[in-house]
Amino acid sequence: MAAPEGKFFIESKLATPAPHHASFKALWETKWKPLCDKGVYPFMFGCTKDFQPVIDEIIKKNLKEPYDWDQYAECFFPKARELAEAAEFAEKDGNKEKASELYLRASALYRIARFPAPRSEKQRYAWEEGKKVARKGLGLHEFPMVQVDIPHVHAQGDDGKLLPGFFHLPATASVSNKVPLIIIFTGLDGYRTELAVWKEGWRTLGCATLIVEIPGTGDNPGTPIDPTSPDRVWSSMFDWIAKQDAIDQSKIVNWGFSTGGYYSIRVAHTHADRLKGVVVLGGGCHHMFDPKWLDHADHLEYPFDLSHTLCYKFGFGHDFDRFKKEASDKFSLLNDGTLTRPCTKLLLVNGTEDEIFPIDDYYLCLHHGMPKEARFIANRKHMGEPESFLIILPWIWELLGIQGNTGQFMSTIPFKPKY
Repeated sequence: MAAPEGKFFIESKLATPAPHHASFKALWETKWKPLCDKGVYPFMFGCTKDFQPVIDEIIKKNLKEPYDWDQYAECFFPKARELAEAAEFAEKDGNKEKASELYLRASALYRIARFPAPRSEKQRYAWEEGKKVARKGLGLHEFPMVQVDIPHVHAQGDDGKLLPGFFHLPATASVSNKVPLIIIFTGLDGYRTELAVWKEGWRTLGCATLIVEIPGTGDNPGTPIDPTSPDRVWSSMFDWIAKQDAIDQSKIVNWGFSTGGYYSIRVAHTHADRLKGVVVLGGGCHHMFDPKWLDHADHLEYPFDLSHTLCYKFGFGHDFDRFKKEASDKFSLLNDGTLTRPCTKLLLVNGTEDEIFPIDDYYLCLHHGMPKEARFIANRKHMGEPESFLIILPWIWELLGIQGNTGQFMSTIPFKPKY
């Protein structure tokens, strides 16, 4: 632990529930509406004028924890379908820009419908429909991001056969003009359909992007409860990347967001020879599985039931007691020896007050294995935003030998509707 006497760094705050857990109304008013107004996570491609009528209906129904996820999800469907139909008309009229925006705005509604994870029938429906409109919207961009289905050639046991990803290769890339590649590992609730927002910034710098989900989320084929399944998935992914002639194989960087950061810490060690460097933003590795932490995390910073969502994601279904009992022995990167293996250049960034994954995990990482770089952002919570991006981007640019402007880059992220 980072604090004395074996305590978490934020030990004194663990027993204080966040106000947004009182009801969906509280969540919207105290946490989500300002983010929706800005068009940033988790409202990428979303806007308040689309969401407000839906939110009003949810508040009218007085939805709150524990949520009926089917009842919750279906509140978003009418508006999402309305936007998708309007997008189809715009596409038929030849207005690609308008169609793209409306498809993506529909995808934002479907995303929040299946948030934080598609654990019910209607949330799974929302994920499938959200993928359809996101692919259409991104495909109509001036610089489209397309889906690639990567064969999982190293699959074993219950693994799936394909790793779907969203991929963008700059128009200037070729065999004679190879470009760097940024691989983004998505998180617990943000999938490739929304982390596609990062494509544009990297495109302007001449970098390709590949965005994939992590086991237990989205369409990742890795068996969720098998701690070694990601190693096989990433081996298949790197085999596919090696066949992309326009990618500079010496300039591949991985960036893991939140829960994706757990997998980035792991891949930095398991596939060190395939990566120029790895960034972990808001990730964990060991203490994130501590039963004491899991007992409190459902009521802290995360919008919904974090610990139970992680239980589902890691393959334990709804058996939370089993998850608490077995997760650390099964998934801890300290207990399985991962942290003592050789690793590539690794940057750890997070806020010291993170209530999703304890900053204590980064402190642990620095005590084991090869030296690593770290930046802790004081008095910030999960992922240390917004300062974290001003640290990470220049670090990657220096690593890849490219020039960039953080203000210009970050200006590509917020969504502002035109239509």
